[in-house]
Formats: sequence, C-alpha cells, structure tokens
Amino acid sequence: MSDENTTHFGYKTVGTDEKVKLVAGVFHSVAAKYDLMNDLMSAGVHRLWKRFTIELSGVRPGNKVLDIAGGTGDLTAKFSRIVGSEGKVVLADINESMLRVGRDKLIDHGIVNNVDYVQANAECLPFPDNYFDCVSIAFGLRNVTDKDAALRSMLRVLKPGGRLLVLEFSKPQSQALGKLYDLYSFSALPVLGKLFANDSESYRYLAESIRMHPDQETLKTMMTSAGFARSEFFNMTGGIVALHRGIKA
Repeated sequence: MSDENTTHFGYKTVGTDEKVKLVAGVFHSVAAKYDLMNDLMSAGVHRLWKRFTIELSGVRPGNKVLDIAGGTGDLTAKFSRIVGSEGKVVLADINESMLRVGRDKLIDHGIVNNVDYVQANAECLPFPDNYFDCVSIAFGLRNVTDKDAALRSMLRVLKPGGRLLVLEFSKPQSQALGKLYDLYSFSALPVLGKLFANDSESYRYLAESIRMHPDQETLKTMMTSAGFARSEFFNMTGGIVALHRGIKA
C-alpha cells in the first residue's frame, strides 16, 4: 500500500524522494545507447510514432516549443526545422546524461541556432506563464513521480490555444496483443539490454514502468482534470503506444 510519501519504481514501492534518484540512475546508464536501443526495441517504428506526433502538433514557423524529457532530441530536431530562425525550441530533461547526449547529437547534425537546453523537472517547469505554443513529452511522463503536478505545470507554461502532446506507451487494445507484448517486454527487452547495452535491469524497469503507467482513458481524464480542453487520444500499433493531445483554453 502506498501513501503520499511513497510511489512506484516499476513494480517496487519506494520513497518519493528515492524514485527520482533511481530513475536518474536508469537514464544515466542507458543514455549512451538510447538511440540504438530505441531502434532495436521498436524495430524502428518509434520514428513513425514521432512523425505522427509532429503532424498533430500544429507547430508553425516562428513558434516556441518545449520538448520535455526530450532526451536525445528526436522531436526537438524536427521541431527546430519547422519553427525556423524566428522560432525557438527548448529541449528539457531532468537527466544530465540524456541532455548531454541530446545536445551533442543535435550539434553534430548542425542544429545550433534555435535550440536551448535546460535541465528541468516536469513537475515544476522553470519557464514563464503563457510562454510556449506547444509542449511535447515523449516516453517521459511514465517516469514522472507526480504526473498531476507535471500536467498542471505544462498547462501553466502554454499560451492560450497552445497544445500539449503526450506520446507514451499505453494499454494494448486486444487481449491477444497484450499477452504477446508482455512476453516480448519481460523476456526480450532485458536480453536486448544485456546484449547491446550491458544493462538488463534498466530495461526490466522500463518494461515495468510501462505497465504502471495510466491507461488511455485514465490519462485523458487526468489531462481534463489538470485543466486541458478537448483532451483526446490516438492509439497506434494496436494501443501499445498512444498520443494524447490537449488544448489550453
């Protein structure tokens, strides 16, 4: 049984303060191999999920975009090209190792003029009210301890009419797919992690964290409760991944 001082780290119950350190340890460990493992784990399909996210973002030239838990910068790179020289993208991540890998990767790709890098906690974003046209968080919300606080913080920094996009693993729509997905997640993922990143435990945690994340309808309700209007979600790959979108009224 958990209370306000405890939370979940995968399937374990840990202290709220301890979770931040444990999650940090996971991402310090996986940062260097993060892109490789994404391609291996999803057979490259993560690129299609992210492309759909960009298409639904409504981002235009000159916009300001915040990419939370932006990690190695996949979405930031795409947003940077869209907003152009008059716009701005902020890649924010709580994890210093992930932020460093993302910055180095984008600089190597020649993306230097319209991207800022900020180490930040999604629960208390260090940005002004009504500042961004779009906020995205891809495969990061499940690692946040207080998701309700994070959603309220994202709402605060959005301009009226601004969009929040939450791309996250979710609940498969069919039982058969769910069983296959469980088998893959708890058998194959730790093996891939051991083979290619020499780290099976971090990938076991990632599989567990996906199962502990709110399902599609629950997250939609949480977004509405946080103050977002017209909250909706789009299932992809049979509901293994869902994109949630909400508007700041």
